[in-house]
Amino acid sequence: MIDFKDKTVVVLGAARQGLALAKYAAAHGAHVIITDKRTYDQLEAARDSVADITPEWVCGEHPLSLLDRADILCVTAGADLRIPFLRTAMERGIPVYNDATIFLHEVKNPIIAITGSSGKTTTTTLVGRMAKAAARPGQNVWVGGNIGYALMSFIDEIQSDDLVVLELSSFQLELVKDSPHVAAILNITPNHLDRHETMENYTAAKVNILRYQEPDDTAVLFRENEITWQQREILKGGLVSFGFEEPEAEQARAVYLKDDKIIYRENGKETVIMGKDLILLRGRHNICNVMAACAIAAAASFPVEAMREGVQGFTGVPHRLQWVRKYRGADWYNDSIATAPERTMAALHSFHEPLVLLLGGRDKKLPWGELAEELQTRAHCVVLFGEAAGLIENALKQVQKPDGPKVIRCELLEDAVKAAAENCREGDVVLLSPGGTSYDAFVNFEERGDRFTEWVKALE
Repeated sequence: MIDFKDKTVVVLGAARQGLALAKYAAAHGAHVIITDKRTYDQLEAARDSVADITPEWVCGEHPLSLLDRADILCVTAGADLRIPFLRTAMERGIPVYNDATIFLHEVKNPIIAITGSSGKTTTTTLVGRMAKAAARPGQNVWVGGNIGYALMSFIDEIQSDDLVVLELSSFQLELVKDSPHVAAILNITPNHLDRHETMENYTAAKVNILRYQEPDDTAVLFRENEITWQQREILKGGLVSFGFEEPEAEQARAVYLKDDKIIYRENGKETVIMGKDLILLRGRHNICNVMAACAIAAAASFPVEAMREGVQGFTGVPHRLQWVRKYRGADWYNDSIATAPERTMAALHSFHEPLVLLLGGRDKKLPWGELAEELQTRAHCVVLFGEAAGLIENALKQVQKPDGPKVIRCELLEDAVKAAAENCREGDVVLLSPGGTSYDAFVNFEERGDRFTEWVKALE
């Protein structure tokens, strides 16, 4: 157990995770200091939400002098470990925790945790639905982490036999020294290189999810992603793999697609989990997400009936290929959760209709070239917005074909919605699938998707 009693805990960042960390530390006997770069007035809502624990506030800066008082430092997952304040704390040997490090260390229940460069929100939601279908009467299922509940907000409410399903980001995994009982890596492809700088650093953070597993734990890995599949070499426990192709016989426990059916094979015995037609989600990538969820459920010993029940009727998570409305004969979709070019490409492959694509936000130092090439034949109009608009425009110019898409550049997403409305045609799909983060203009991708939805519904 991490001892917070009578300790001075400095919490860096007053966002959702930071405030949950502050409340947890205070509830366990700590004196809490919250530091945030925003001004005292800008933090009014945050201050109100933790008024009951009466923390000390340091606003507008992160002074190094705070470290002289700190016994423990708690950070939100978004905090960059390279900043001087955190670097100095680590050099001084001050323990630095985020919500995932505390949660995985403190909660003794068997935990299912999922990470990946893409697909983790949909997969985590599916596994949560399967867990609820598999749960015994009176057994609670907690789904949180990078989605849903902030981890620390429910840690003290979890009962000893409850089921816990977590989505974990590379930021949350950077500091962990404990791994869950079932640890899934869906895929590892370039992402967040603005933060991690190199693929090696990014991969190392992701792999922490299974690095500390024990022999009685189980990993779930995607066979058809090279970096992910390589991690089987470091496993200490069991393995359940998943992928479209039927695996070699040596894969004792595996999920795959065969004759349009999702199959689970264990020790040579095949079990049909479901037909592909049960899946209501669009796109090949979502079939992969369903197979991943089934593999995770198998690793957790959920029955096949629970796997089917979790998939049946599921139409997707908010902001992931979410239908908004029909306007001017076109179907408008919100895919704000797509914060990397690769995720935008997956969204493109979900549609056969002519496309108007809204693309932009803040760049994560990821390549745009492949997406630019794809758009030459997949879209008749591309509307750019936000900080990354110029960068994407340059990528499009390098591959532009005479019959390629019309490119429109806007400053704001609201203006991009209006431009898309002026250029869409009967039978089109108008798709917000930005490929960049929301942080140039919005708090998170949810806010961006909500504003997009409002603006689309307001079109007349």
